[in-house]
Amino acid sequence: MDDDDLSRILKAAGDTTRRHILTLLVQEGALRVTALAAHFDMSLNSVSKHIKVLEEAGLVTRRTVGREHFIAAELEPLKLTETWFTQLKSIWELRLAALEHVLVTGENEDE
Repeated sequence: MDDDDLSRILKAAGDTTRRHILTLLVQEGALRVTALAAHFDMSLNSVSKHIKVLEEAGLVTRRTVGREHFIAAELEPLKLTETWFTQLKSIWELRLAALEHVLVTGENEDE
């Protein structure tokens, strides 16, 4: 797992507007930038900046047809976050199992 990629994904997905953009794209499929912008109370330029962050994280792709720019969700990079959260969960499950052992037996497995 590349920590820089994971950081970019978490940063991109950490913003409410960008999560909303991803949700719209997953629900509706590829959309023109102007159609995406219509969902938000902000300038087209501001929406474009959010899209750029999502592009840099690999969470969306852009296809240009003439003057139209179509944005589509790319969810494959989210597997990095899934892997990371799974690792965290495993660590906590081990710690909780050790705590349960101490509580039930009174013995610390580390000693």
